[in-house]
Amino acid sequence: MSFFTGEEGKEILKEYGDILEEEAELLKALAHPVRLIIVKGLMAEEGCNVTNMQQCLNIPQSTLSQHLAKLREADILNSERNGLERNYYVINKKVIDIIRVLEDFKVNK
Repeated sequence: MSFFTGEEGKEILKEYGDILEEEAELLKALAHPVRLIIVKGLMAEEGCNVTNMQQCLNIPQSTLSQHLAKLREADILNSERNGLERNYYVINKKVIDIIRVLEDFKVNK
């Protein structure tokens, strides 16, 4: 138990504080059921546009746009313009790994 009773925990926090903060922000961005399903859906079907996502999720376009913005700000998603529409892609490899781990929990339950 030296991690919490000794200096080890303090040293780790001091040395890796910035990385831990980034990881916490990434998890916060994923910590909403709609954002999780957006990421899962885009992992299954790359290049989906807002219209298709909105019809599938049955949520207002403004709500979907807010969730997409949050995911883009966290560098989880990126988009490419295709004519008049934008197609979205998951670009963060850590997030892909996190989603796969979560899916393993469900499968191995």
